[in-house]
Amino acid sequence: MGSISHNQVTVSICFKIILYVLAFIVSQVDAQNAAQELNITFIADAITKGAVCLDGTPGAYYFAKGFGDGINSWMVYLPGGGWCSSKEDCLKRSHDDALGSNKNAPPKALRAFQSQNKNINPDFYNWNMVEIRYCDGASFMADVEAVNPETKLYQRGRRIFSFIIEELMSTQGMSNAENV
Repeated sequence: MGSISHNQVTVSICFKIILYVLAFIVSQVDAQNAAQELNITFIADAITKGAVCLDGTPGAYYFAKGFGDGINSWMVYLPGGGWCSSKEDCLKRSHDDALGSNKNAPPKALRAFQSQNKNINPDFYNWNMVEIRYCDGASFMADVEAVNPETKLYQRGRRIFSFIIEELMSTQGMSNAENV
């Protein structure tokens, strides 16, 4: 007892090789399926244009450039967030980076339906992807010129949407769009 046979050594080595190969394959699959992270893009001259969030920070979007035969196709995603239900709710949201401010907007991972991996998103993987950051409390519908003097709230979601589309058309090729 205590001695190791040649067969046991061979099996042990084979087992280690199989584990290493499997670990390599898994790492490659994970790398392919890793979510692409996009940095935020603020609307050029947003404050001058009045295209601002509830708190007056610039409107913004995330963008991934399309490629190949998807270069003239566009997916524009408008995330939900619910409407402000009261002045107090809008005030609360204006201090919330997720729903009413772009002060600390983090990079954004593309969701599966936005993925640029053909295996995950076979229909739209090579399209231009835009996600307009929700921060107006009214689903991009409001355009109130006057700022509430009491609350200092801006309600300018329609401007955010309009100026982002205008910017994408003039700088990113959306004016050549064939599919939106």
